[in-house]
Amino acid sequence: MLSHENSLMYLHFLILVIVSSLFFSCIGVFTETNTLNQSDSLNFTSLLVSNNKNFTLGFVKPVTYRNKTYLAIWNSKYRSPSSPVWTANRDNPITNGSATLFIDNTGKFVINQTHGDPIQLCPGQTTTSNNTNTKAVLLDNGNLVLTEVNSDGSVGRILWQSFDCPTDTLLPGMRLGMNHRTGRNWSLTSWLASNDPSSGAFTLEWDPHGLELILRRRGVVFWTSGALRNISDGDLDAGMTFGNIGQTYYHIQSYKMMYTRTSDEEFFNYSLKQDPKDPVVHESIEWSIDYDGTFWFENVGVPLRYYCYGYMTDDDEGCAEWEQPQCRSYNTTFQLLSGSFVNKSDGKFIDGHQESVGPADCRVSCWNECDCAAYQKMGTLRCVKYDQEAEFRPDPSGDSPQFYVIQQPHNNTEAQRNNKKWIAISVPIAILLLLAFVTVIIFYWRWKTKGRKEDPLHELMTATDNSHNLDELGYDNAFAQHLKMFSFMSIVEATDNFSPQNKLGQGGFGPVYKGKLPEGLKIAVKRLSKSSGQGLVEFKNELILIAKLQHMNLVRLLGCCMQPEEMMLIYEYMPNRSLDCFLFDASKRNVLNWQMRVMIIEGISQGLLYLHQHSRLKIIHRDLKASNILLDADMNPKISDFGMARIFKQNELIANTNKIVGTYGYMSPEYAMDGLFSIKSDIFSLGVMILEILSGKRNNSFYDVNKHMNLVQYAWDLWQNGVGLDLMDPMLTDSCSRQQFLRFIQIGLLCVEESPADRPTTREVISMITNENTILPLVKKPAFTNLNNVADANGQSNDLEYHSINNVSMSTMNGR
Repeated sequence: MLSHENSLMYLHFLILVIVSSLFFSCIGVFTETNTLNQSDSLNFTSLLVSNNKNFTLGFVKPVTYRNKTYLAIWNSKYRSPSSPVWTANRDNPITNGSATLFIDNTGKFVINQTHGDPIQLCPGQTTTSNNTNTKAVLLDNGNLVLTEVNSDGSVGRILWQSFDCPTDTLLPGMRLGMNHRTGRNWSLTSWLASNDPSSGAFTLEWDPHGLELILRRRGVVFWTSGALRNISDGDLDAGMTFGNIGQTYYHIQSYKMMYTRTSDEEFFNYSLKQDPKDPVVHESIEWSIDYDGTFWFENVGVPLRYYCYGYMTDDDEGCAEWEQPQCRSYNTTFQLLSGSFVNKSDGKFIDGHQESVGPADCRVSCWNECDCAAYQKMGTLRCVKYDQEAEFRPDPSGDSPQFYVIQQPHNNTEAQRNNKKWIAISVPIAILLLLAFVTVIIFYWRWKTKGRKEDPLHELMTATDNSHNLDELGYDNAFAQHLKMFSFMSIVEATDNFSPQNKLGQGGFGPVYKGKLPEGLKIAVKRLSKSSGQGLVEFKNELILIAKLQHMNLVRLLGCCMQPEEMMLIYEYMPNRSLDCFLFDASKRNVLNWQMRVMIIEGISQGLLYLHQHSRLKIIHRDLKASNILLDADMNPKISDFGMARIFKQNELIANTNKIVGTYGYMSPEYAMDGLFSIKSDIFSLGVMILEILSGKRNNSFYDVNKHMNLVQYAWDLWQNGVGLDLMDPMLTDSCSRQQFLRFIQIGLLCVEESPADRPTTREVISMITNENTILPLVKKPAFTNLNNVADANGQSNDLEYHSINNVSMSTMNGR
């Protein structure tokens, strides 16, 4: 029998053994390895660590979102796990239970959740046969690479890598650009908020034409880096920089920046230079974009670009200039202040107006609303705005809540005194000068008025009737001066006197010609036909409207030419003409592989989203069809022909017209029958185009012995019978995933549903296209527009070939 002292010693020893066992078991859980084999899995308590210990892969939970978990890679030396350099499931977080990462038997990365569907890492993974071994390795540069393993244990081909799916951070060796063979686009997308990694408002892209970085906000150019160039002419060893960054950012000399162009790829990337004179060894420096559009050199804490307000000033190199509210000026800024808002009348504290938008969108929304005096970020999707009726009371102690308050910078007291002295001297002089020049001003005003009456542009804008006044369209003297006016002779020379060899097409508006300006710029000239009974209103509408629109997926208007007998619109030339030239031509359709068709569908949808939601004007196109989608040299789609477009007020949802215009087969039923149109009318047209792009067939090319059948009805019949794959263009057999093809059929059918309320919004369509994890609604029976039942406002049947407004929208064109 043990003594009391011996019993205590035995108990202590037993406790020590148990604690030691637990400790070493925990250590075993976190054993550092950089490899995940096909038989392994990574759970919430395990990590992958690169050999140099710089990068770690694991599941993380942001501090403010404990109920959301993400698979991420972070820089172990410079960043915390809550600030990763790469996030696998940024738009599809794990919300319930646990999850594991593993490699399935086809060689794909999959996150398996205890509650919820499996999550596949970003698309583009190459599958393997079931008997092929694979493994994943976290490399020292932060790249997670999935490879085949040969029978002898050597590493085979790369199946997938995280560098092909960048999020908000660019690491050395990562690419920004385009793979033309696969259709993959390498670009960065900001977080939605500082604590929410889901996709935000800003993207960073590489422009292979201008050799520069482009930062966009919701698709609109926000900032450009300027062209990549040598720091010192003739001295390549001095390094390179961008035109709008300059040598003031001395850290940029730590990088070796490169631009690569091959037949398959165009991209920019960078690496770190080893400078023997610099004692500091940079092991890893990342570039990243913040949720508010700030561009950072991460490790050295140097911002390349702060927030742009859209005014070109000496301090805003690279900031794009866009249309601004009249109430904002170049010296108006947001200032972060502590305080509170009270009612001006009774002094009581008041709450602001709440909106469910991200902080970057909240800032822009307040900036664009002249009544907005301040905003406050209350969470990822909670924006609170205060109008001019509220009075801000600052709190110097800084203990009160913080607000971003719009205000003008104030001069100091000494400057104010100097200004008063200057005013006391200058006012009498100004009065004398005003009296002296009053006659000159009167004569100038008369001359200006006379000149305006003789201005052909202004005369056109005021001579014809239109459903929108000039103020609504945005016409003013500044616009007229900004629009480039081409002389008639310059267009004659550019088109070789409108040579038949340069004719691209013919529409109800008139012929379209290819031309080349003396400086080498190729153009497309849309010439109003003298015999055209229509087109004057369309010319006026398109001239003003499209000049106000700027988006990568909209055709760009360069200017116009107007003479007493001539009116022409001058556009950028599209070398690949229009989508229908490829899609419906058996000899050219093979150029449109699956990746390219997906890119075209997404590009059209992005351009449509800009028209419906993100442009200064809310615009319904009303004539979307394959012949109005032009393709640039890289096959990027651009929406064209805005002659039929209509402008909506921001709070206007639906409108009615007595004149139905557009192209039958693409018209929604509510528009064709009742003249009612909305953004859902364009969605219907988009759905028809999606089905055409998938099948390579025109909507009106289907006929049955017993009934008139169009493509929409044909696709619906196949879908109902479970043979949707029969719709596939035979050219796509080798390049298309069956599952993805069926998903796009479902998206197209959702867009052509009979009730406008059942059709998705433009933003929902883009989410369905770009995020394969988005759950699609069940398809209801679509609308089958019978051409024989469509009548115009006078009750007369419209003949498809001769009386459709298709003649105006240039459906017979081969492109511009």
